[in-house]
Amino acid sequence: MLRIGFALLGLLVSSLCFATQAATLSESSMSLLDNRFRVDPSIKQITFVIYRAENSKSVVLVRPDGRKYYSHRHPENVRWYQEPAMDIISIDRPMPGPWQAVGKVTPKNKIELISHLKLSADVLPERLFQGEELKFTARLTSDDKPLVLRDFLDRVKLKVTFTKFVANEESLIKEARPVPIEIGEFADDGVDLDEKAGDGVFTVKLPISPEPGKYRVRITSGNGVFLRAQEQEVLVYPSPVELTFIQSRQPNQAHQVIFSGEQGMIAPGSMAAHIEHTDSGHATIAVEGAAASDEASKVALEIPYSGVIGQYSWSGEVYATELGSGRELMFPLGEHTYSVVKDIDLAETRRLQEQERIQQAKLLEAQRIKEVRESQRQTSMMIIIVGNLVVVLIGLVTWFVMRKLKAKRAAIPEMQLEMPKK
Repeated sequence: MLRIGFALLGLLVSSLCFATQAATLSESSMSLLDNRFRVDPSIKQITFVIYRAENSKSVVLVRPDGRKYYSHRHPENVRWYQEPAMDIISIDRPMPGPWQAVGKVTPKNKIELISHLKLSADVLPERLFQGEELKFTARLTSDDKPLVLRDFLDRVKLKVTFTKFVANEESLIKEARPVPIEIGEFADDGVDLDEKAGDGVFTVKLPISPEPGKYRVRITSGNGVFLRAQEQEVLVYPSPVELTFIQSRQPNQAHQVIFSGEQGMIAPGSMAAHIEHTDSGHATIAVEGAAASDEASKVALEIPYSGVIGQYSWSGEVYATELGSGRELMFPLGEHTYSVVKDIDLAETRRLQEQERIQQAKLLEAQRIKEVRESQRQTSMMIIIVGNLVVVLIGLVTWFVMRKLKAKRAAIPEMQLEMPKK
C-alpha cells in the first residue's frame, strides 16, 4: 500500500507540472518519471519525439484510458516514424490526460512535445511562365512560434507538386486522375537559398518545368509522421523570352546571343542577361549586358570569336520584369554547345560532289545493266524449260498414237482367221 501511495503521489505531481508546461510552451524537452507526460485539453494535434536505446524496438504508447498504440498497429489519426534510436509519433485530436511511453527510452528519459504544428508557405503568383525559376519559402511553426527542434527538422522534407487541373478530380477513379509532377524538394539545411539551417524556414529555387496549362499546386511536408498540405491553382504560360544564337564564321566578327522579350508580357527596358562561356581549352569568361534603352525589348551579348577548332559551350541567366504585375522574372539557361571546324573549300567541295555524283551514276547504270541481263537470263531459261516440256509432251503423244496404231494392225488378221469358210 505504501508503494502504491508513493506511485500515485508521483503521478499526481508529474501531471500537475506537465499540465503547466504544456500550457506555456510550444515545444518542450523534459525528463519524465516513468516516461509519462500529460496532454492539455486545448491541444488539437501533438507530436512526440522519443529517444531510445540504439537498435531497440519502438516504444509502446499508452493512452490515458489504457489503450496501447504500436508502430505497426494504430488508428488513422496516428502517424508513426521510426529510426534505430528514435520514434516520432504524431497524433490528431489526442486524448487529454497522462500518456506513457513504454520501452528502452534513453537514461535521460528525453521526450520532445510539439503541439499545434503548422505549415505556412508563400503564395505563388497566379500566372507563371514555363522555364522560369523563383525563390519559394515555407515555414514550420509550433503554437505560432518558429519550430527549431533540429532532430525533427532534419527529418522533414517539403515537396511542391504540380497536378494538371481536372474539374471534380476527387470523383474520378484513381487510375483516371492526373499524375502529380514533383518540381521541388527541399529541407531546412542551410544549403543553396536556405539562409540558416534549423530555423524552421525552408527556402528553395523552384523551377517551373511543366508544360503550359492550368495546375493544382500542392505544398506538402511529410516524413511518414507529419503531413500537412497547402493548395492553390495557377496558370503556366509559355516562356515570354526568346533566345537566338548566331554563330560567326569570320575571325573579326563575334558570336551573338540575342534575348527578345514578348511584347505585352515583358516590360520594355527591363531585360538583362549573364552568360558564362567555356572555350575548347576549358577557359571560362563571363559576358553580361542589359537593354540598351528604356524602350528596348532585346539584349544582345557578344562572345569573342577565337577561330580555334574545337567544342564550345555557354550557360547563364536572363532577367526581366513582367509588364502587368511588375513581378521580377529569372530564367536559367541550360548548357548550349557549338563547334568550330576548318574552313570549307567551296571549289574542292563542288569537285568532290561532282565526282561523287558521277560515281553514283556509274554505279546506278551498272546496276541497271545487271538487272536487265538477269531478266534476259531468266527469260531464256523459261523459254528453254517450256520448249523442253513441249518436246517431251509431243514425244509422249506420238508414242501413244503409234502404240494404238500398232495394236489395231495386229488385231485385224486374227479376226479374219476365225471367220468360217463358205
